[in-house]
Amino acid sequence: MTTLVMTTFLIFGLMAYITLPVNDLPAVDFPSISVTATLPGANADTMASSVATPLEKQFSNIAGIDSMSSSSIMGSTTITLVFDLDRKIDGAAEDVQAAILAARPLLPTSMPTPPSFKKVNPADSPILFIALSSQTLPLYQVDEFAENILAPRISMVSGVAQVMVFGSQIYSPHVQVDPRKLDSYGIGIDQVAQAINAANVNLPTGTLYGPDRCWNVMANGQLFNAEQLSPLIVAFKNGAPVRLSDVGQVIDSVQTDKVASWYNNDRAIILAVQKQPNTNTIAIVDTIKGLFPNFRAILPGSIKLSVLFDRSITIRASVHEAKKTLIITVVLVVLVISLFLGSIPSTIIASLALPISILGTFAAMKIFGFSLNNISLMAITLCVGFVIDDTIVVLENIIRHMELGEPPMKAAFDGASEIGFTVLSMTVSLVAVFIPILLMNGIIGRLFFQFGATMTVAILISGFVSLSLTPMLCSRFLRRPEHGHRRGVFGVSEALFNRVQAAYEWSLKIALARQRVVVLIFVIMVVMTGLILSRMPQGFIPSEDTGQINGSTLAQEGISFDEMVRHQKQLAQIVSKDDNLQGFMSSVASGGGASGTNQGTLFLILKDRSERKLKADQIVNELRHKTALIPGIRLLMQVPPVIRIGGSQTRALYQFSLSSPNTDELFSVAQKMEKEMRNIAELVDLNSDLQMKNLQLNVNIDRNKLSQLGLDMNQVQNALNSAYSARQVSTIYTPTNQYWVILEVEPRYYRDPQMLSFLQIHTASGQLVPLNTVATVTRSAGPQQVNHIGQFPSVTLSFNLRPGVSLSEAVTKIRAFAAKEVPSDISYSFQGNAKAYETSTQSLGFLLIVAILVIYIVLGMLYESFIHPLTILSGLPSAGLGALIWLLAFGKDLDLYGFLGLILLIGIVKKNAIMLVDFAIEHQRQEQSTAYEAIYKACLTRFRPIMMTTVAALLGSVPIAIGSGQGSESRQPLGLAVVGGLMVSQIVTLYITPVFYLYLEKLTTWYRLRWGKQKVVKERV
Repeated sequence: MTTLVMTTFLIFGLMAYITLPVNDLPAVDFPSISVTATLPGANADTMASSVATPLEKQFSNIAGIDSMSSSSIMGSTTITLVFDLDRKIDGAAEDVQAAILAARPLLPTSMPTPPSFKKVNPADSPILFIALSSQTLPLYQVDEFAENILAPRISMVSGVAQVMVFGSQIYSPHVQVDPRKLDSYGIGIDQVAQAINAANVNLPTGTLYGPDRCWNVMANGQLFNAEQLSPLIVAFKNGAPVRLSDVGQVIDSVQTDKVASWYNNDRAIILAVQKQPNTNTIAIVDTIKGLFPNFRAILPGSIKLSVLFDRSITIRASVHEAKKTLIITVVLVVLVISLFLGSIPSTIIASLALPISILGTFAAMKIFGFSLNNISLMAITLCVGFVIDDTIVVLENIIRHMELGEPPMKAAFDGASEIGFTVLSMTVSLVAVFIPILLMNGIIGRLFFQFGATMTVAILISGFVSLSLTPMLCSRFLRRPEHGHRRGVFGVSEALFNRVQAAYEWSLKIALARQRVVVLIFVIMVVMTGLILSRMPQGFIPSEDTGQINGSTLAQEGISFDEMVRHQKQLAQIVSKDDNLQGFMSSVASGGGASGTNQGTLFLILKDRSERKLKADQIVNELRHKTALIPGIRLLMQVPPVIRIGGSQTRALYQFSLSSPNTDELFSVAQKMEKEMRNIAELVDLNSDLQMKNLQLNVNIDRNKLSQLGLDMNQVQNALNSAYSARQVSTIYTPTNQYWVILEVEPRYYRDPQMLSFLQIHTASGQLVPLNTVATVTRSAGPQQVNHIGQFPSVTLSFNLRPGVSLSEAVTKIRAFAAKEVPSDISYSFQGNAKAYETSTQSLGFLLIVAILVIYIVLGMLYESFIHPLTILSGLPSAGLGALIWLLAFGKDLDLYGFLGLILLIGIVKKNAIMLVDFAIEHQRQEQSTAYEAIYKACLTRFRPIMMTTVAALLGSVPIAIGSGQGSESRQPLGLAVVGGLMVSQIVTLYITPVFYLYLEKLTTWYRLRWGKQKVVKERV
């Protein structure tokens, strides 16, 4: 039966391993929805008040929203809704759709399209960048293939949220009129718009039904390009037609010519694929790449399709590194077993627990819907050192009974029976450590749930294996050692171990003779642990070198598009010379239109780690100094975080936001706060999304003059709209897409503000009135971007940390400045990862306390004692001290992974104490010995299994602590904490636990005697 059960674990575990999905992390994304609304020509203030606010009021009624933020720029508003983790994204999407419909009557009627939404977090990094370029074709033809063929097909792939287009160049004929020529003909610009709209028609024309046949009626009302639009008649003057070509020029152009992107140094169209929350990156990328042969067959030979970046490559490398670490760990642990047990049969018996426990865990992961990712594989790697503990303890005890002369079968029964409760105690108490982790809420709970569940399953399976398979194999295949002792596979391990045990016995006698000194050392260690923990630099999640760097470029507000392109190319020229770079993508005004002509992006792809000398963080620091020499533009770079929390795209990793309905006070305080934060030496790349210096022309219209001349405000604004906002006046319909016909003035008339005076307004009587007759023009500065958090205006300050600075230091200093500078009527808080860090620091300390409390309760229940759990937990301060010192020595912050290491140490350290206390209690009960004799005997008898389990757990963590491959940065703090804690605690525990056992036994005896005397007195009374 035992053989068949274990074979079942192996078979189904292997099947599960083959079919388990692969990802970088567990499904930890917040359900997010991005809503986009456009109103061409509207400034940021108008978009915020007339578009963002009505939508936000409706969205605020949706249940389960964790955060809501919006960003309004010229002609566009983006609202990001982040929902609670428990909210289903499909249900949330239905509520968002209903809210948009409810807000439609409140939105401007001139919006060309209703607001749309996508199930995506805009702050997430794309998983795949695809570049299309051509040396011969115009970019709008390349864009035709990119947006009408590739992007729709990729969007249909399961798990794809959206396909963003950088450098979009959608074809659009531009009618560029000359205001002077219009004036000479007596034609208003509104007449031009009406003429184009009337001449380009696509209406149904019906069918003729004859007695025998029917004919579809097709009229040539549709115009398709600039050549066909150019001869279009606008009006007749003196009996002669006035055509578009007479009042200006018609050119083949693109919808938005103030956008550009480059692949390396060549103009290109970039497709960026974003995935939906909680989907498999590798599966999505593999499916998309499977479409490439079809794409290349469709594309002309002159269009080059290139993969700029593939996120699945680093995920595969990271998972491969985790698997390699797992194999190394297994080899090291098996080697330790062979050295201590001293025979090949014993080593094989103990080692069998590893594949059965690990493969059985894979089967459970498949049932639970987990994936193979860095977190779950890290749990399995650590389990290698733990799952073998129980088997080692059982096996060693059986061998000890055989050394005492018992035959294998009897030794298996007696040894397993004697140690059974100990194994049960160790297993149950170790599983109890993970109960708080499994019950955690929020993003941290979601991140580490797979870790806790995987560890729990592996430990439970190992406990079952140790009490079933191990005794069975021992009874069949072990033989009593010759001469009553083990020599070891290399013939020296037993002699070496005897020397170590003799040294320990000598030092143990000294410790038991000087118990007060040991207690004093314990107190010192408790104090040191508390002091170091209170001053320990703390972080959130360590950065990971994924082979990419995200860069944002920012120039002065009001800069022209051409000047911004020149600055962007200067930056690209410097970046392209870096030897660590494999390629890059550059773009200007990726938001589209005039909204962000002072903003751009630089996405850098690094060479493989084996081909470069520097890590991503070091490359950022190096490039930061090189690019700082270019005046007029800033390059703000960041290594993308492992987890992006929040829905806002910012130019740095961490954000601090201020919010208030009083915008004047908000903007003043935000500028003061930014100035103060620049004095914090720990911060770099500080920037603000408050952009209030955008150049603007204020057209002040005299309403009295308007009325006298028979004009109204609508006519004036329509004329301005037609002249300067790239107004869509007609639409061209084709089988694959629709294209705008755009009306505007010739470029020379919008390059100089003085040219506004040439714009003529057409009255109802047919007269032309110059704009400067009814209006005066003044210059000022206004907002380029208006942001909201919740429903209130906000300003967000983004920052990165200087190398070697912890997040806790920066957060503490920023909060101190905010408490001093920010008035009470302005709310402020950290956002994104910084906010999650603050939340985690509050919950993780509580989690540590809860874990200790749960262990105490479980041990108290198992031992029916209030005292013995304290003895078992006495080694925890030394473990914490060792972990903290080790992290400090290697320059690591106490982040989430470090905290996880501390929790693991609670389970590891108390396992050894359980072996001592359990043996001592049983020996004291059966042999009627003193507490001193019992604990002394327990220490010497359990020394071998304690050393074996300690070294196994230690070597199981070393590969994680010293890993250098893909993804190793995030795992190192956990490995270092466990290694440091074990190295200190296992030395100290072997002395502190027996001393505490003696003191607490004395306390128990004293309490019983006193309680017994009182009871006798009461009975006599």
